[in-house]
Amino acid sequence: MSLQAEPTSAQQEEHLFKVLSSERFLKMEGLGNEVAHFIYDYDPSRALEVAQAKKRIKTKLETELGIKVFEINLYDLCVELLKKRNVWDRVLAAEATMDKPEFLKLLQNMLDPQTHLAPAIKELMAGESFQILFLTGIGEVFPFVRSHTVLNNLQTVVSDKPMLLFFPGRYDVSATQGSALVLFGQLKDDSFYRAKRIRDQEA
Repeated sequence: MSLQAEPTSAQQEEHLFKVLSSERFLKMEGLGNEVAHFIYDYDPSRALEVAQAKKRIKTKLETELGIKVFEINLYDLCVELLKKRNVWDRVLAAEATMDKPEFLKLLQNMLDPQTHLAPAIKELMAGESFQILFLTGIGEVFPFVRSHTVLNNLQTVVSDKPMLLFFPGRYDVSATQGSALVLFGQLKDDSFYRAKRIRDQEA
């Protein structure tokens, strides 16, 4: 029995465009009671390539089909939140003087997904008109923001539009053991995810 070859980058890009532009995806059909949260997992070595493909897909969706994509970069959002609270300079100064575990705890408290990130994302979405939400920057905010805590806290915040999280690593989906996000292909979060792997969706 021969193993199926991994689709080329061009094939993956074409498939992603077809799924995102489909009525089924946009109308969030066939999900049962699940939220319309999807994950595009990719090899971290392809980060630049994926970023360029993402840009092309966004442009193509809007110019050819009038489908507006709103992108939120988690790293940019974290920086913006710290600056808005006038603690950015303090955080930069603390990084040089604090132990790593202490500094990590400080950032985790300041950027807690439930109390800070989810409400900020909700506020950003309220000011935009769009059909699809892209969530990026998940690799840049590790380890002070973990992907599973973001997803868990966005289940009620992003419920009326489909959301796609770009994930540098593997999304292991298992019917028996639950699903797991493996960041950079090495760091495993042992939580259950309700998100679907977009590469497994029919175009």
